[in-house]
Amino acid sequence: MANNNFEIGDVLVSKMTTPMYIPLMQKAVAIITDDGGILSHAAITARELGKPCIVGTKVATQVLHDGDTVVVDAERGVVRIVETLNPQ
Repeated sequence: MANNNFEIGDVLVSKMTTPMYIPLMQKAVAIITDDGGILSHAAITARELGKPCIVGTKVATQVLHDGDTVVVDAERGVVRIVETLNPQ
């Protein structure tokens, strides 16, 4: 977990979260994890913080990259890449 470049309004993308991630989660506009479910740390903390959260994606850390612009629709469980700095 590196927070040197993490700014207010960024989307936090992580394999999973722990209490060490709370400062980043507070800055984040949304949270996305590879692992977890509705009772995971990310899901519970996001609800407490009032942040959109999608957990259990299995591949978010492989598909999303630093600098990508994404839209997070937590109600539908969808993350859409709008612009990427790493075109494939």
